[in-house]
Amino acid sequence: MEILVAIALGLLTSAGVYLILRQRTFPLIVGLTLLSYAVNVFIFAAGRLVTGLPPIYDKAAAGYTDPLPQALVLTAIVISFGMTAVIVMMALGAFLETGDDRTDMTKTDPSEGDTP
Repeated sequence: MEILVAIALGLLTSAGVYLILRQRTFPLIVGLTLLSYAVNVFIFAAGRLVTGLPPIYDKAAAGYTDPLPQALVLTAIVISFGMTAVIVMMALGAFLETGDDRTDMTKTDPSEGDTP
């Protein structure tokens, strides 16, 4: 099971980094979202969750599951959803103002030369 989670984390991270390196706003947003998912899965897996154990210490149970990683991931999901909405609105505003969704600062119009 650990190898499956490690492979999933690697795929999410590599796809996120690849999409962030693209020079368009929509792949950039999707790449940031994939990276946040990868971090959430990493934090969740670092909590060593065990099925069938209570989240609160009980003398009758053999052990307990640490609730802190679960709370951190839940908070991170809510924050990443809000930040994704903000980034989408900023990208939409930039696209409507410039008519292009590129993220680099180079001039793409050949008529806009560097000569005065």
